[in-house]
Amino acid sequence: MIRLHAPKTYAGLDHDINGGMTMIGKIIRDAWVFGILPETETCEGWEISRIDAIHQQVNDEWDKYGCMVSRLPEDLRARHKAIYDEAITQAKARGWDPEVIADDED
Repeated sequence: MIRLHAPKTYAGLDHDINGGMTMIGKIIRDAWVFGILPETETCEGWEISRIDAIHQQVNDEWDKYGCMVSRLPEDLRARHKAIYDEAITQAKARGWDPEVIADDED
């Protein structure tokens, strides 16, 4: 879907809708898992093109493991679990309901 007034920069993981449980939030958390970004980087103020570049790097890493968490080496699997468990806890505390699908999370 093309939006005429889509933001050119990202609000940051801490300010994202749905407690950060969006596609961009997933890209950022996966970048943390693979060590592409430090866990302190929320990408606040980043241009979308910069996030797209991180997305490609994340995809390249996932391709090594068939895009499956179960195929990650134990250290990465544990890191993935820790990052996502914390993200889910924080998102729920911010009002995210995993049963509700948002239309505006591009």
